Formats: sequence, C-alpha cells, structure tokens
Amino acid sequence: MSSGYPPSDPQLDSTGELMAAARSLEDVVDVLRRSAKRILGADGIAVVLRDGEFCHYVAEDSLQPLWKGQRFPLTVCVSGWAMLHGETVAVPDVTSDPRVPIPPYQNKAIRSLLMVPIGSPEPVAALGAYWCAMVFVGEGVISRAQSLAAQAGAAIARINEASLATVDADVPSLAEAPSQPAASAGLSVG
Repeated sequence: MSSGYPPSDPQLDSTGELMAAARSLEDVVDVLRRSAKRILGADGIAVVLRDGEFCHYVAEDSLQPLWKGQRFPLTVCVSGWAMLHGETVAVPDVTSDPRVPIPPYQNKAIRSLLMVPIGSPEPVAALGAYWCAMVFVGEGVISRAQSLAAQAGAAIARINEASLATVDADVPSLAEAPSQPAASAGLSVG
C-alpha cells in the first residue's frame, strides 16, 4: 500500500541533516560542494552566490577548473539568468542556448548544464551541474537538484535569521534603554 509520498532518498536525507547543522554560509557552500556532484551524477558542479549585480563563483567540484573566484554580471551568464528569473534552467547543448555565453565555455569540457536558483522568494545563489557529454537532464535529476537548492535555501534563511536575531539582541530597544531624557540620550525629539 502506497502512502502517496515519494520514497525517501538517503543521499538527500543525509544532505538535509548536514544543512540543518550548518552554522554559516560557508558551511552550506561546503555541503553543496561535497555532495551535489555525486547526488546529481554530474561531471562537475559550481556554487554561485549573488553579489549585488554580479554572480560570484565561490566553490566547485569538477574534472577541470571552472570559474571559482570569478565574478560575472548577472545579466550575462546562465547562473544570473536563473537567479533573476527564479527558474531552473536545463541546457542540453551549451552552444545553442542564448542564456549561455559562449566565451566562458569555449575552453571547458562542458556540453550540458543544469542551473538551479537557491533561495525564495528572491534567489541569493545558484547551483550549477555540468556534463561533458550532451545530456537531456531528466525530471529525476532536476527534482534532486531542486531539493538540494531548497535545502540550501532553507539553511541560508535560517542562518540569516539567526544572525539578525543576534544583532537585534545586542542592540537595546528604546523600551530597555535607561530612562533619561531623549535629548541627553542622543535622540532627536519630534
């Protein structure tokens, strides 16, 4: 008898536990770097953070160096497209999709890719998966990549909320401030 739920995925379950234990953005990036390639069956992966109007390639696990440490304008790369539109992009042939700029891929052994935005409602990062052969990425791989992205997005949101709560706890509210006239406390009045 089926419960109506998809079967549990031990690899995604394990990654979910690691994401739940993550205490920093660096931890989240490291979990993706160490697990995504294996979980997706890709030849390489990249973790890309949104940095203002740029994409910053911060981590990778691939057969050859990709773009780690480099920044590209959001509007000229597929990771930026995925973040700006909040949509997953599956590209079977990087040479024939207008969202993929040709020059950065010319000297890379990448033929196909999948780019998944991380974070909601506004993506703050993206996870890229790459294949050396032409691959039509199936729904199962897309679903697993989106699950990884959802786990990472939840971890980042939790870390950001905890960080904001710490900052808020360090700054006394006006109700907690010692009672003194507003002018002597350095506050402007009316």
